[in-house]
Amino acid sequence: MMGRGYDYGYNMMNNYGWGAGLMMLLFGAMVIAGIVLIIVWAVRSSGHHANSTGPTPPHQAAGHDEAVSIAKRRLATGEITKEQYEDIIRSLGA
Repeated sequence: MMGRGYDYGYNMMNNYGWGAGLMMLLFGAMVIAGIVLIIVWAVRSSGHHANSTGPTPPHQAAGHDEAVSIAKRRLATGEITKEQYEDIIRSLGA
């Protein structure tokens, strides 16, 4: 009765050795890491759409508006003439 069946309850690796236990541990860690990555991806992608309130104007439009307002201010303060102002506006394409 002291054969192979006697130590069956005490051998947790079922004669596969420590390598199998290490492989199971690594596989479990990879599964958990994959789940975490999927959650992070989902949160980031949903957060991107939640913050957008509509179409944003291109950066060029913001720079154009600022240039026009500077030209208007310079015309109002007398730094430039009306002809220079019109040249600036024409070159800006407004």
